[in-house]
Amino acid sequence: MTARGAATARLLFQAGAVILSRDRPFILAAGWASPVYVDCRRLIGRADWARAITDLAVAAIAERPGLDRFDLIAGAETAGIAFAAWIAARLDRGMRYVRKHPLGIGRHAQVEGGDVAGARVLLIDDLATDAASKEAFARGLRAAGAVVTDTMVIFAHGTFPGTNARLDRLGLALHALATWPDMLALATAEPGWLTPEERARIEAFQADPIRWSAAHGGRAEPGR
Repeated sequence: MTARGAATARLLFQAGAVILSRDRPFILAAGWASPVYVDCRRLIGRADWARAITDLAVAAIAERPGLDRFDLIAGAETAGIAFAAWIAARLDRGMRYVRKHPLGIGRHAQVEGGDVAGARVLLIDDLATDAASKEAFARGLRAAGAVVTDTMVIFAHGTFPGTNARLDRLGLALHALATWPDMLALATAEPGWLTPEERARIEAFQADPIRWSAAHGGRAEPGR
């Protein structure tokens, strides 16, 4: 557990972003069933949380070689837009946002906020499940002429098979401020964030997420 991972995990716990269900599982955007839902959007609810997560993201960008060499920040619809706006403002960079699909009306645009042709763009989203949505966002930006090699998220599950292969195929590096190992390590260091029952449910899910998902009404196979 890194200091940044611990700080991000603590913010997520404090914001009530880690939500467990005892009865019906959550169906995540990618179709997976999960006993736990991490709602990073809770962080937009208080100014101090927003400032803190922006501080952590900006520090991560500054510390990773080459990650600061970009022209624009692009927020992924919809949850990534607020985080991208805060980061762009702090770094004095232009900001855009990108949809999963073109709007279908007006200019039929997938990227909003201005031209991205030839620009090096850092894609910001709230979380990564199996990275399927990152594929849509990166392709949309690239189709508009942007150079996209990196994406940053607040939280990455790091649980579902096929994620790394998809990112490799896309030529996209994923940078997460926190992952499940960070969350569980903090819960061990600071008892009270998770009950023993909650921790056991998360660990059982992580041990075999495809089987858990299939048994609870979610996807049963990884995507391409």
